[in-house]
Amino acid sequence: MNPTLKVFKFGGASVKDADAIRNVANILQQYQEEKLVIVVSAMGKTTNALEEILKAHAKGKMEEAKTLLTKTKQAHYDICLNLFGEAHEIYDTLNDVFVEIEWVIEEEMIDPYDYVYDQIVSVGELASTKIVAAYLNHIGLKAHWQDARDLILTDNLYREAWVQWTETQENIDRILKPQLKQEGFVVTQGFIGSSSENFTTTLGREGSDYSAAILSFCLDAESMSIWKDVPGVLTADPRLFKNVTKLDRLSYREAIEMTYYGAKVIHPKTIKPLQNKSIPLYVKSFIDPEGSGTCIAADVDDLYPPMIAIEKDQALVRISTRDFSFVAEQHLKHIFEQAATHRLQINMMQNTAISFVICVNDIDDRVERFMEGIQEAYQTVLERGLELVTIRHYNKPTLKSLQDGKVILLDERSRNTVQMVTKTAPVLERIG
Repeated sequence: MNPTLKVFKFGGASVKDADAIRNVANILQQYQEEKLVIVVSAMGKTTNALEEILKAHAKGKMEEAKTLLTKTKQAHYDICLNLFGEAHEIYDTLNDVFVEIEWVIEEEMIDPYDYVYDQIVSVGELASTKIVAAYLNHIGLKAHWQDARDLILTDNLYREAWVQWTETQENIDRILKPQLKQEGFVVTQGFIGSSSENFTTTLGREGSDYSAAILSFCLDAESMSIWKDVPGVLTADPRLFKNVTKLDRLSYREAIEMTYYGAKVIHPKTIKPLQNKSIPLYVKSFIDPEGSGTCIAADVDDLYPPMIAIEKDQALVRISTRDFSFVAEQHLKHIFEQAATHRLQINMMQNTAISFVICVNDIDDRVERFMEGIQEAYQTVLERGLELVTIRHYNKPTLKSLQDGKVILLDERSRNTVQMVTKTAPVLERIG
């Protein structure tokens, strides 16, 4: 472990506007004497905006795509005007960054959607880190901008690329470690990497946490910190529930369980690289930097209150054989192969003699493509607009409160966990 090196990750909310970036700089002022690698996400809702550009481009709506890009660029220029004034090289730098999108949307889209997605959406992280690094230098905090695509090598699975760990370690040893011997911070991007053919790849939506964990692992960091707009890891989403409490400490195991079940505070792949080297993860508040936050580490008592995770945008697919034969091993093999091909994340499953039910994240057209892939052999029934409710360390009052007013379509219970696929119960009017 490198006792003098920390990895910080700042998400989109922490750099959403000029004041937010100033706040990040104020936090970093307190760490001037430390070696820091700073991983930064795209600003605010930039990723969503870039996805809209891609959708317009995919539909052949060139002018709409260009208009949306102009709006996104202007939002970044407005932030820079606030931070730097009118005369600064950052404007030329951003033009060079956004031109990558301009080149893509000039021509009709013939490349696969997922490939084009990564080339367009990755620009959000490149732009935000250019601005943050420039501002840190502008105020006297020396910062080196580093392209994460030169560090993190992945396979060719666009939108959810897998890290090639040996090559990534070699890149970090060769490029990043010498940089860290120099004065100043290193600012790099979350979410993005590069394939062996040097095409941009992404690590999955909200994957900047994972990027920071990759760097922490390869650098043997003393610790990793994620800076959020919440005081730490909470027992439930405060936007959905009242009276949530902060957890001061959390085990790696519990953090993995909660992120797998849909807790949004940490990306699901983040914990494992840290656990492998016993690197503690701190979840801290950029609103209250002096707050204690939450520490996720190995030696933590497994005594927790009920913790709730809600996954929206779920689909339930009921699959049955056309000849009413049993759903046996060969059927399950075919179903899982198709799920893997179409990158469906199966969150819950249940089988009877002649049917198999899966609950999956309803993303893009993946469910439709999966159903097309199995339609010759199976009958399928699809239900959308559902929620997956998970309660860790449940008790009867918590369980009852989450069942009230809901139709339970599928449920499963173990010693520590209850999962339910639910929809809102219809309101029946009394007649007469």
